[in-house]
Amino acid sequence: MPFTLPAGPDVEVETEVKHSRFLAVLRRVDGPQAAQGFLDEQRRRYPDARHHCWAYIVGDEPAQRAERSGDDGEPGGTAGVPMLQVLRARDLVGVAAVVTRYFGGVKLGAGGLVRAYSGAVAAAVDAASPVGRERRHLLAVDIGHDIAGRVEADLRGRGVPVVGTAYGAVVTLTLAARDPAELATVVAEVTSGAGELVPVGVRWVDV
Repeated sequence: MPFTLPAGPDVEVETEVKHSRFLAVLRRVDGPQAAQGFLDEQRRRYPDARHHCWAYIVGDEPAQRAERSGDDGEPGGTAGVPMLQVLRARDLVGVAAVVTRYFGGVKLGAGGLVRAYSGAVAAAVDAASPVGRERRHLLAVDIGHDIAGRVEADLRGRGVPVVGTAYGAVVTLTLAARDPAELATVVAEVTSGAGELVPVGVRWVDV
């Protein structure tokens, strides 16, 4: 199962190796453009830093996954690739990592740089509490306004992901399910048989 960062603010962790400071920041991103925007933002945030090394993995579907990394002036293969390897080892997708280095005056050598950059990202991932991602069926159900709040709360309480709520003449809930038949049983129970599920596609969701 792939994992990603939970919704919320960036994850930031600072480590120090032989007086060099490594500021590792992780962000949930939905594509290469967002990852590049994140890198640009970190460069603007720390303009006086010597290096802003980066790595990202995006794309839930394995066949559509994109992986990139960069050393930003560090010796080739000592920063971006080790950072990327940590993301791979943790099965992370939709995640970009930027490690900003403030040089401390002591050269670390190739092995030291690999350990410093990979360690910084690993520490940030450890602080992030990643969540799983699953490809699920999407189904919509129309509910009367008078019971919509209770039904949505009941569904969430049973662990059913509610990925959309639309208000019109009725309230339309979009639900995600591993097993549509099992979800149909749950919906029948919480709506006293009034809710009818309509398939509307598939989607990767946090679980």
